[in-house]
Amino acid sequence: MRTFDAATPHPTLAEKLDRLFQTKRGPDGREYTYAEVATGITAKGIATISAAYLCDLRNGTKENPRIKHLEALADFFAVPVTYFLDGDEAATRMYAQLAALPAQGNSGLQRIMLRAVDLSPETLEAVAQILEHARQIEGVRERKGTRSGGGSLTSEADDTET
Repeated sequence: MRTFDAATPHPTLAEKLDRLFQTKRGPDGREYTYAEVATGITAKGIATISAAYLCDLRNGTKENPRIKHLEALADFFAVPVTYFLDGDEAATRMYAQLAALPAQGNSGLQRIMLRAVDLSPETLEAVAQILEHARQIEGVRERKGTRSGGGSLTSEADDTET
């Protein structure tokens, strides 16, 4: 995986789009086809885009899409449109974090992780507490030797035996 810093150029649009195709999977766990993405975008009415144009964007043949196409792609893949902007620090972090997501993972979990990119440590702690409460409500128990979020929070369900 490439790393990006002040001395290294930011990922290209093609790299960013490729990362989305690789990590944001369909409900069946496989990579979306260009036709599926084009149909999904067109169905939402944000823009009309062809499968061939998506292929050209992904392989770098086309490099300057219209903003409505970027908005439609962001909407389809559930990322902020700023993900596609060059030089945006949050977008670069999100690009790197997408590589850490499981390719066939839970899309709801991916959405939560991507939305948390720019939150403050205080807000992340509040979110962790909310998730911990949700786990308690659902009766989800921690695995032995682990703590959710890696922080100081522990589930009350861990302290009781049923």
